[in-house]
Amino acid sequence: MVIKPRPTNHHHMFLTCYEDTFNYGWHHVDLFVHDEHGREVNWVHWTVEADGPEAADTSVRREEPDLRRTTAWKHQVSAFGMNYWTADAAWD
Repeated sequence: MVIKPRPTNHHHMFLTCYEDTFNYGWHHVDLFVHDEHGREVNWVHWTVEADGPEAADTSVRREEPDLRRTTAWKHQVSAFGMNYWTADAAWD
């Protein structure tokens, strides 16, 4: 199958929040959009007051009230040891 060079199908939208494991001082939430082949189509991020899912949920309600989390947060650890969580999202 040949994949077109420019993604046009916004297939999967999800939130990612982090733990500032290495004290960079940048607490944030990312909203990613991927196509059906897993390629990143777009993303946006904003700062939050604290790390983790609870702070992320609070910030989403405040910053993007029409965005809702559609799955539970799933905890993961990056290859370099940083805790992060992902959850699917959708616009109301």
